Amino acid sequence: MTATVALILGSCLILGSLGKPSFPEQEKDPKFWNTWAQQTLKNALGLQTLNQNKANNLIFFLGDGMGVPTVTAARILKGQLSGQSGEEGQLEMDKFPFVSLAKTYNTNAQVADSAGTATAFLCGVKANEGTVGVSAAAVRSQCNSTKGNEVTSILKWAKDAGKSVGIVTTTRVNHATPSASYAHSVDRDWFSDAEMPAEALQDGCKDIARQLFENIPNIDVILGGGRKYMFPKNQSDVEYPNIAKHSGTRKDGRNLVAEWTEKMKDSKGHYVWNKQQLVTLNANNVDYLLGLFEPGDMTYDLERNSETDPSLTEMVDVAIKILKKNPNGFYLLVEGGRIDHGHHEGKAKQALYEAVEMDRAIQRAGLLTSVHDTLTIVTADHSHVFNFGGYTHRGNPIFGLAPAVSDVDQKPFTAILYGNGPGYKLVNGGRENVSTYNYQENNYQAQAAVPLSSETHGGEDVAVFAKGPMAHLLHGVHEQNYIPHVMAYASCIGQNRQHCLQHNQASSLRPTLSSTAALLAAIKLLF
Repeated sequence: MTATVALILGSCLILGSLGKPSFPEQEKDPKFWNTWAQQTLKNALGLQTLNQNKANNLIFFLGDGMGVPTVTAARILKGQLSGQSGEEGQLEMDKFPFVSLAKTYNTNAQVADSAGTATAFLCGVKANEGTVGVSAAAVRSQCNSTKGNEVTSILKWAKDAGKSVGIVTTTRVNHATPSASYAHSVDRDWFSDAEMPAEALQDGCKDIARQLFENIPNIDVILGGGRKYMFPKNQSDVEYPNIAKHSGTRKDGRNLVAEWTEKMKDSKGHYVWNKQQLVTLNANNVDYLLGLFEPGDMTYDLERNSETDPSLTEMVDVAIKILKKNPNGFYLLVEGGRIDHGHHEGKAKQALYEAVEMDRAIQRAGLLTSVHDTLTIVTADHSHVFNFGGYTHRGNPIFGLAPAVSDVDQKPFTAILYGNGPGYKLVNGGRENVSTYNYQENNYQAQAAVPLSSETHGGEDVAVFAKGPMAHLLHGVHEQNYIPHVMAYASCIGQNRQHCLQHNQASSLRPTLSSTAALLAAIKLLF
């Protein structure tokens, strides 16, 4: 292992000292690759001893829209940010020992949306696009198809089992992914009652923000955006008091934050809305935490005010420190939700920096927990029509140009391209010349083949990375709804718990056998 590390570090040093060589000098020597491969083989052989412990803790990282091309590009970006060429680097998720693929289609869609997929990977049931926390028998936007078709999530299974539970997201806390944890809504866009049709309200359907506080009482940690959906219509926002679009939206006049605060005042409950309030909390004095840091989605990490807005990593840090106090363990959903938004806008730089920040959060979670009792899964809900290519050289800046111009229109092109989206532009009847633009600017929209105001999702399988107890159950290619069943099995919650009794009985034998062995050893010493 030491030799391998030395070789890799040596490569990085050479790369840093010579600027941007085509590839590190060590890579010319077959010994470099053979040593690396042999060490990898040794590590793989060690996985034959499977971790079959009970997972006391469950952490689920969801990179919204983080398809395999995004993972690869984020890896290169992370390496280049640290002065390497990037391709040889590792994301934290790359270090997970088990990787599988998940099929992302919805019951009524070949290319999925984030609501139907969230229902699959949180509730264990495939569903229609645009619906959260309901089965495929429910019809989108048809309120009267809700009743009787509700399905519950692994967050609820964990809460019912006595675990602490939390939700951390860079989107609104009532956005598609987090809402499938607690809501039953036939329309993912019913953020507050202001977004609901009168007929749905008359038929008794509840908005998603309201369900956050009513469906699963006492969710321990809730961190993200979405403030405006919690306050009465036209009530000024605490952070943006003079901007009307950030004011409260609720037509029912309820102040859900005030209601929560009053309910939790004697239960070590705290409400925060900025970074300073969050990071100065003492986890030992907090049992319940509600943090709403923006009226809508949180800002992109590239644009984040590091003085006032917490990063995803900082939110995860606080969440785990609060949740891990429970001896029964915890379940935490973490969403890097704005990866998806960056891609939809054709802004690859925003999307990839969001993915790198989520990887930092994964690293932080790993430092705060143990692989022996914590099952951690990282995956995506769906992909995007995002890719990069063009025969770029080793170490080519991930946001840079391909090395050659097009042999058709003789114009340069960036390595990153989209299959469709807002980056489609014609100039004088032809493709725009990207060299006349600052294509490395944060909000540059990469060229797209088909003009659309919003780039679309991709339909291919997504990767599922797993480590910890029972992680080996994620292997091969599976339906997306399989994931929460694995997590529940590993932690002895939900419907399949027969093995837990056997596991407990086996575990209870260990101290006895250990004590007996110690007694026999002592007797042997005496005689």
